[in-house]
Amino acid sequence: MTAALVHDWLTGMRGGEKALEVLCELLPDADLLTLVHVPGRVSPTIMRHRIRTSPIQRLPLVDRFYRHYLPLFPFAIEQFDLDDVDLVVSTSHCAAKSVVPRPGARHLCYCFTPMRYAWDQFDHYFGPDRVGAAASAVARPVLASLARWDRRTAGRVDRYVAISHYVAGRIRRYYNRKSDVVYPPVDTEFFQPDGRVPEGYLLIVSALVPYKRIDLAIDAARLAGLPLRIVGEGPERDRLQAHAAESPVDFLGHQTNEQIRALYQGATAVVLPGEEDFGIVPVEAQACGRPVVALGRGGALETVRDGVTGVLVADPTAEAFAGAFRSLPGRWFNTEVIRRHAEDFSRDHFARRMRDVIDQTVAAPEGTTW
Repeated sequence: MTAALVHDWLTGMRGGEKALEVLCELLPDADLLTLVHVPGRVSPTIMRHRIRTSPIQRLPLVDRFYRHYLPLFPFAIEQFDLDDVDLVVSTSHCAAKSVVPRPGARHLCYCFTPMRYAWDQFDHYFGPDRVGAAASAVARPVLASLARWDRRTAGRVDRYVAISHYVAGRIRRYYNRKSDVVYPPVDTEFFQPDGRVPEGYLLIVSALVPYKRIDLAIDAARLAGLPLRIVGEGPERDRLQAHAAESPVDFLGHQTNEQIRALYQGATAVVLPGEEDFGIVPVEAQACGRPVVALGRGGALETVRDGVTGVLVADPTAEAFAGAFRSLPGRWFNTEVIRRHAEDFSRDHFARRMRDVIDQTVAAPEGTTW
């Protein structure tokens, strides 16, 4: 059986790419199809596959501005030739799930989320306060059209697997499809406690994009009078740095995995201020034995045990988060208990579950749709 992996874009090793990396190990002979590939940004395991890119790869400045070509993604993803492929495994938060398999082939989609900006988070990305009134007005019909296309092509997938029950609900709502749930992999062998005493700072590890609500955490740190360190890059960095001018915040930019692990190990708590579909960072932090302060919505309800491995904050306000930050000195968190909880999301667990799902999908009678 010939197989192909389809991934939205290969521009860095974030949570989606870590799941893709395990799937590359499970399907070592599969071609890897992607809209855009920036060489040197992904792991050797992924690079060992034959990588095929879309026509977008040839457009100007694609390594920096690939997101600006969003209106072209539907056309580009449909250009891939899969006539000789029996099994398609897509890993999708944008367009990958809409690839066109040949008749009779199986298509399994590991869905990170239906595209947020086209469905329910338009204002976070393209609202007037983000891009200006004129650009927002132009973007709205484009994104509405993209949402219709996303819904119309949902039937190209035979079986959906969601990264969380929260995302399974989004798949049901927007695609009218059921899905299994397999939590994404966390490298719990790499991320471990080191026994150090916390150094008194709060930590965010995140892409600097609007829906992450990092501005909220900056305001909360200022109200609580606690230092906040932020790891990550993204289009929001300049705006966030200006917003943090009067706050005890350090922007650390890109950090290596080893540096991030050390930052987790030294943090008083790791902060998740936005509503996440799953959230790899909270689990990595817990694997290092550190508690998490997270908004009590979305994937955090599945990864953080309130009062045991962290604090779930009811309201998405700076005041509510500042209150949670101030409460940390009076709380006692057991490092070993936090660590054991994180082990439920291990890389090995993900690999076993996805191997079972792939085998079941291949063995099912032709025409089966889950």
